[in-house]
Amino acid sequence: MMKKFLIILVSIFTVGVFAAHAGNDKPINVNQLPLASQQFIAKYFPDSKVALAKMEKEFMSVTYDVVMTDGVKLEFAKNGEWKEVDCKYSSVPQGIVPAQIVKKVNELYPDASIVKIDRDTKDYEVELSTGLDLTFDLSFNLVKVDH
Repeated sequence: MMKKFLIILVSIFTVGVFAAHAGNDKPINVNQLPLASQQFIAKYFPDSKVALAKMEKEFMSVTYDVVMTDGVKLEFAKNGEWKEVDCKYSSVPQGIVPAQIVKKVNELYPDASIVKIDRDTKDYEVELSTGLDLTFDLSFNLVKVDH
């Protein structure tokens, strides 16, 4: 009897944890994104349509994820600044990637294009159309190449 009670209790706890975690993702309308995010989408993806926008609440942070109908994925910080741009099969639009990174990629890999960029408080990571992943520090120095 005690064993069944424990199994039921663990099951209820597990379901509760998953339900609470799932509640952290909230679908939103594009006009509920921070203004900086809306302006970024309008400027760099004017012909794309938003398929899904959601707000993710973590313990101490809020981020926004946007998926376009053409497969492009965008992630924004709470203040609306971009954190990640993943264009999958096409190049990241000009003007998003810092010029110093573009210059270094063009120097070293002239036949490749940047299909994804991710930035955080310590570095920039770019993925090239060739599959290479490059990491740049905040001063735009190439610090790592993953094949």
